Amino acid sequence: MEEDFRRLVVGISGASGVVYGIRILEILSEIEKVETHLILTNAAKQTIGMETDFSASQIEELADYTYPIKDISAGPASGTFPCDGMIIAPCSIRTLSAVANSYSSDLLSRTADVTLKEKRPLVLMVRETPFHLGHLRLMQQVAEIGGTIFPPIPAFYNKHKDLDEIISHTAQRALEQAGIAVAEMDRWTGPLG
Repeated sequence: MEEDFRRLVVGISGASGVVYGIRILEILSEIEKVETHLILTNAAKQTIGMETDFSASQIEELADYTYPIKDISAGPASGTFPCDGMIIAPCSIRTLSAVANSYSSDLLSRTADVTLKEKRPLVLMVRETPFHLGHLRLMQQVAEIGGTIFPPIPAFYNKHKDLDEIISHTAQRALEQAGIAVAEMDRWTGPLG
């Protein structure tokens, strides 16, 4: 691969907040030399229909490549698949549990496990509230094995005008945790900056 070429796996689970995964795909489609590999769970497809005006097939069109959730023979399931990292947005508690316990029951959890074993960035936008102790322990387990827990908690210092700006900023910050720089991101430069 070219030195500045990036390949990122984007997973969308069935948690509320599928708009974060969609926005991430939209942002990445505007960045040259970033190739996206999408894995949608069946629950994500259902949530997309309930929470957005998109269809699952429209979301799949935003990615360069898509894979069926049960296709554990797909490229991203192997450590030899050249990839720069993975982000799961949103990440359900079920998916968090699978990742924390190395339970590779489908392509999403298998790819997350491969990402960790290959020491690549794995960002989980865990979407649940409030968290009980079991959730927190699962997040701790993932952090201990190398993953980044990134609940989609908005920043307010930017004085965003609407929900769309909040979603975009949070998605951009999550992408930077996965190693994808987003040049147009609104950054805090201090009160005098």
